Amino acid sequence: MPEAEYVWLPRKDILQFEEIERLVDVFLNLGVNKVRLTGGEPLLRRNLPALLERLAARSGIHDLAMTTNGVLLAPQAKSLADAGLHRLTVSLDTLKPKRFYKLTRSHDLPRVLEGIAVAAPLFPGLKIDTVVIRDTNDDELVELLEFGRTHDAEVRFIEYMDVGGATHWSMERVVTRNEILARLENHYGPIAEVQKSSSAPANRYRLPDGTVFGIISSTTEPFCEDCDRSRLTADGMWFLCLYASVGLDLRQALRQGDTPDTLAALIRSAWRARQDRGAETRLAARDRAPLIPIESLRLDPHLEMHTRGG
Repeated sequence: MPEAEYVWLPRKDILQFEEIERLVDVFLNLGVNKVRLTGGEPLLRRNLPALLERLAARSGIHDLAMTTNGVLLAPQAKSLADAGLHRLTVSLDTLKPKRFYKLTRSHDLPRVLEGIAVAAPLFPGLKIDTVVIRDTNDDELVELLEFGRTHDAEVRFIEYMDVGGATHWSMERVVTRNEILARLENHYGPIAEVQKSSSAPANRYRLPDGTVFGIISSTTEPFCEDCDRSRLTADGMWFLCLYASVGLDLRQALRQGDTPDTLAALIRSAWRARQDRGAETRLAARDRAPLIPIESLRLDPHLEMHTRGG
């Protein structure tokens, strides 16, 4: 959960469904074939299944996915599946109620667990994302893997990243991929790496009993060189990197009447000129402290991860 005091995006700036579709079509024509709805929290968006249904009808989208915190998932899971959503990821950093409240400032853990239970049969291969933070939830690795196993879900452990609103981040709080593997091997025995077959950020591993899990180690072992992702915020700011401090305002271009060809040229030019290696730059920093201070976050909501999509 971001800091208690932060700036919300103005409602009038939020893209309408038709605007989202127009921008998606431009990206599809430029070669994009994977779309993920994230947040913030996408299930807060009214009539979301209607947008999903319209996106799913586009043959150019080979993979339509969503990441959610799961709080509103249980009553909406079936409508998401019926609308054509291909894959689902639920963020879950702890199974302990008191820790959940400390991390999220809510008592909604039972709702999240219910959402996973309802959604797992509807979305085979459902993923559970866990940000691992030392002395916060790093004693739950086995417990979370076992929980995922009960729902045939693949757990992905994520190294704590110094992006956006991670104002309490420090390198000492990062549990590295090697440490995660060592702890799990100590419990389960030898772990084998699964050969990577895509540009997905997670390295995948298999336990002796066949259970597969993933680790995203972008803090200590960045994959900037292979990164092919970008992020479009709910109000149309396009960011080429999670660490980027500025983005390209596609909403303004869209609302001032730019044609699809003009929008495509704008996007193509920015993508070809990109030099974003944010995670690598941070790794090389001599005195690595939190990326953005609270005061700056309060001045610009686009710097928050809940705005640009984690």
